[in-house]
Amino acid sequence: MTPKAIAQAAALLCAARIARRRLDRLPDACRPPDEASAYAIQDALHRRLDAAGCGPLAGHKIGCTTAVMQQFLGIANPCAGGVLANTVQHCRGTFRHAAFLRAGVECEIAVRLAQALPAAGAPYDRQGIAAAVGACMAAIEVVDDRYEDYRSLDTPTLIADDFFNAACILGAPVESWRELDLARVSGRMTINGGAVGTGSGGDILGHPLEALAWLANALSTRGRSLAAGEFVLLGSVVQTRWIEAGDLVEVEIEGLGRASCHFS
Repeated sequence: MTPKAIAQAAALLCAARIARRRLDRLPDACRPPDEASAYAIQDALHRRLDAAGCGPLAGHKIGCTTAVMQQFLGIANPCAGGVLANTVQHCRGTFRHAAFLRAGVECEIAVRLAQALPAAGAPYDRQGIAAAVGACMAAIEVVDDRYEDYRSLDTPTLIADDFFNAACILGAPVESWRELDLARVSGRMTINGGAVGTGSGGDILGHPLEALAWLANALSTRGRSLAAGEFVLLGSVVQTRWIEAGDLVEVEIEGLGRASCHFS
């Protein structure tokens, strides 16, 4: 894609998100033909959203890292998006339901990096990146179906628009996570006290840190690094649940604590 087409796509995605306007599809002239183009648009979109008051990039999300989410979305490979600083809340989040077009929630395991994972250090594997992880935590990703029909959209367009990300709630960081077998920890999500889904850490590419290695390696192909202090949402262990105004969402990851979110 040309720089002009990348800028046009980013401008359209930014305007739609700020105005809370549903997107049908990008014009042919600026629709990303592949994932490499999609991530270039995503980078340009982050700069525009930062300028519009959403804050700089604070962390990352990885979608489609579990079989349940790959089946739900019909996408067989992981996809990454950015999480902006002003969309992050901690432990007990509160959002206006009307701020979203169609809000959904996911039960996540997240990590906070104590050390950078520079592009020059790739390729990474699960064992190699473990030393960079300062803490793990339970998290809720808030997603927004911003589209007329997301199933009709191509995967690169979804990636360009941060792969549904809208916000997140990070639980209290657990620095003693190495005492746990992350592949065996269980996760559960409730809405208004009723159980809506369960899963385990091993559902995430066999081990949650496999997802972190995937992201570090994917970023390295673009000359990008993961920075110390950044967080990464590694993927949902339960299927996305769409919510209504007034809903209270709670997640718990065994050994990694809880997070909750109320949609007023």
